[in-house]
Amino acid sequence: MARLGRDTAGATAIFVAIGLIPLIGSIGLAVDASLGYMLKSRITKSLDTAGLAAGRVALDDDAAEVARMYFDANFGANPSVTITDFSFDLDDTRQFVTLTANATAPTFFMRIFGQDSVNVAARTVIQRATTGMELALVLDNTGSMNGAPFNAMQQAAYDLIDIIYGNDTEIDNLWVSLVPFTATVNIGSGRTGWLKSGDRVLTNIASYSTAGWKGCVMAQASPHDADDTPLSSLKLDSYFYVSTTRTEDNKWPTIKPDRTYGGDVNAPRGPNLGCGPAITPLTSSRATIDTAIGNMGAWGRGGTTGNLGLSWGWRTLSPRWRGVWGGATPAALPLDYDTDLMEKVVVILTDGNNQFHDQDTASGTPASDFTAYGRIEAMGVTGSDSQKRAAGRVILDNRMAGTCAAMKAQGEKGITIYTIIFGGTPDAAAQTLFRNCATLPGMYYYAPNNATLAAAFKAIGGQLASLRIIE
Repeated sequence: MARLGRDTAGATAIFVAIGLIPLIGSIGLAVDASLGYMLKSRITKSLDTAGLAAGRVALDDDAAEVARMYFDANFGANPSVTITDFSFDLDDTRQFVTLTANATAPTFFMRIFGQDSVNVAARTVIQRATTGMELALVLDNTGSMNGAPFNAMQQAAYDLIDIIYGNDTEIDNLWVSLVPFTATVNIGSGRTGWLKSGDRVLTNIASYSTAGWKGCVMAQASPHDADDTPLSSLKLDSYFYVSTTRTEDNKWPTIKPDRTYGGDVNAPRGPNLGCGPAITPLTSSRATIDTAIGNMGAWGRGGTTGNLGLSWGWRTLSPRWRGVWGGATPAALPLDYDTDLMEKVVVILTDGNNQFHDQDTASGTPASDFTAYGRIEAMGVTGSDSQKRAAGRVILDNRMAGTCAAMKAQGEKGITIYTIIFGGTPDAAAQTLFRNCATLPGMYYYAPNNATLAAAFKAIGGQLASLRIIE
């Protein structure tokens, strides 16, 4: 017994066994903690991706669903991990999107000590900001828009401006132009210096009778009606709808300038018949654009020349037109293509096919009203009146397609084009034209009614927002 008491063999094993308990606990804690950190990193990365995607559609009703869809797709399937909570929040200023997620996962070693799972929480905050953009809104102001369609477009345009400006009245490096179009485009009556030297506005303004020149111009000869040829190379001819012998066409005087004269957008008469609101060139002022949108209206007669609207939208963004717009547009604008941290974007909307309209359908009269191209016969088309108008539409569509392609080819980035077809009138050919004109298929919107139009503008506004992860 004495020898047994003095024997120390195996004592180390006892101390090692006792020491293994905290050692295993430390190793288990380290391993399970590492797994927890890895899980949190994975959740955070998935939240970042989901937040950037949701930031684009943050104002849509399904933004939370979109965020969760992107989160799930990036996080992937993992039967051992349970997402216990996922939340989406857009703050009152609509500038910050916050996503949070909580998850649980089983432990490997710590369950020995009664800790069966680990809880992980992660969060990301995305700031929505609109910076670095020259944006042209090219909007149909033709007679077919009169009434509810026009009101819906006007409100949607207000909403778009509201989205991109947020609570700001001006944003650094954000510039917006507005280009209403009908069968011609109005450059503004103050831009007489843009007209050719022998133009009637400069030499015989009295020929406009009491109305004066409103500011609409003729289309340049092809191909310059479809490009951004600068004023230094080709000045303009003023628009002048002559008085005719038939009231159904444009017998004046008496001049009736109000577009809603007698409740009929086609009833007015005079030298500016069919001339809509003037272009508002690039401005940083939200109030200026809001006022210009409010001053738009539906103007009857002539038809629809979306191709000219698009060309003039391009000119408000083209560096070849730098320094000529004046007014609120700085002389350094428009900027060069591919300027760092700047985008050039056009949004164009129409509710009809490109076409020549004929208000006076009596036999023996011209097959169309007067337009920026003159009467349709000036396009070199032949045949019956309907055949002439059909051929004229093909010409307008082809020129618009050429303008779309040229705009998208400017610089490495090109001009980004969003297109919207509104209402049920535009046919399949018009829809194809606008779909192909858009920079990407997802940038074409078909809006058959007011609700889908509002959603289209809201979606575009979301896509125009610059997003950055701030937390």
